[in-house]
Amino acid sequence: MPYSTITGIGHYVPKNVVTNQDLTTVMETSDEWIRERTGIEERRYITAGEETTTTLALEASRKAIADAGIEANDIDFIVFATLSPDYYFPGAGVLLQRELGIAKTEIAALDIRAQCSGFVYGLTTADQYIKSGMYKKILVVGAEVHSVGLDFSTRGRNVSVIFGDGAGAVILEATEDKDKAILATSMHSDGTYAEKLSYMYPGSHGGYFLEKYAIEGFDVDYSVKTNDLGYGHYFFNQDMIDNHRIFPHMEGQAVFKMAVRKFPEVIMESLAKAGLGVEDLDMLIPHQANLRINQFVAKTMRLGPDQVYNNIMRYGNTTAASIPIALSEARDEGKVKKGDTVVLAAFGAGFTWGSVVLKWGRD
Repeated sequence: MPYSTITGIGHYVPKNVVTNQDLTTVMETSDEWIRERTGIEERRYITAGEETTTTLALEASRKAIADAGIEANDIDFIVFATLSPDYYFPGAGVLLQRELGIAKTEIAALDIRAQCSGFVYGLTTADQYIKSGMYKKILVVGAEVHSVGLDFSTRGRNVSVIFGDGAGAVILEATEDKDKAILATSMHSDGTYAEKLSYMYPGSHGGYFLEKYAIEGFDVDYSVKTNDLGYGHYFFNQDMIDNHRIFPHMEGQAVFKMAVRKFPEVIMESLAKAGLGVEDLDMLIPHQANLRINQFVAKTMRLGPDQVYNNIMRYGNTTAASIPIALSEARDEGKVKKGDTVVLAAFGAGFTWGSVVLKWGRD
C-alpha cells in the first residue's frame, strides 16, 4: 500500500492589509481590545469585483504546482475546502479546475464543508484516496473570502474583527517512502453544538432547528413564509437583511472551552496512531482561530515557542486556509525542515476537529 507525501506547497493572500486601527473607523473597538482577546493585529481582504475564493485558490495552487515540479494537467483529483464558495452551487472545486485550464481532463473535484477543520478533513480524504491507489497526484486546497459577508458594525464586532481572506494549497502524491509521508490522521465531530458557531441565513431550515435548539440572545424569526402552493420563499428574503440575520453567529466562550479540550486530545490521538509521543513532535501547525487558544494548547502540551507556528497576528482567522498558509510560511522560513515530524490540528464550527501527523519530506 502506498503512502502519501506533500511534494509541493504554496499560499496566497490579498494585497489589502486591514489593521485593527482601520476597523475602528467602522465600529466601536480598539487595537488593544482586539489584540488582547485574539492576538490579531491585521488581516487581508480581497479587492471586490477582482478576487474571489476561487481566484485566491488559483494563485496558491499555481505556486504549489510549480513547487512540486509538475504541470496542472498531471493532477488527477481536486479536493477544495471552503465555507465561502463563489456560488451556493456548483462548488468551488470545478471552478478551480476550469481556471487551472484542466477542465478537459474531466478529473473529479470534491468540495469539503468542514469549516476551520476543512483542510485537515481534505488532506485526510486525499490521503485515503492515494492509499487506495485510486489517485496519484491530488491538489488539496483551503481558501476563504470572509470580508464580503461580515457585519462591519459595532453589533457584529465580536465576529468581524477575527476573520480574514486567503488561500493555501498542497500537492499530495503517492510514495513508498514512509520517512516523508503522512503517518496518521484523525477526524471527529459533535453536532450537539452546531448553532454555537454558525452562519444560518440564508438556508432551508425555515427556523426548524433554531426553534428546536434555541440560541440564547439571538433574534430569530421562526415564521415560515410560503406561497399559495404551501412551499417556501424563506431560503432568503428581505426580512433576513432588514433584521441583520445574514451574518455569522458565534458564542465565543463555548467555542474556546471546547477547542482547548479537543485540540490536545486529537493531537495525542494521531501521535499515538503513528507510534509517537509529544517528545517526537518538531512542529505543531494549529488552526489559526485565536492566539489565546493556541497558547493555551501549547502550555497544556508543554510545547516550547519554537515548536508551535502562529501567524494569526498577520492574517486573522482564514478558516480552511489557515493551516496550509501557516505550513507554507513555516516551510519558507525554514521552521519546517526535511525529516521533521509535523502535526496539523484544527477545531471549528460543527463542531468538527481533526489532526494529521506527517514526516516532512521536502528540502
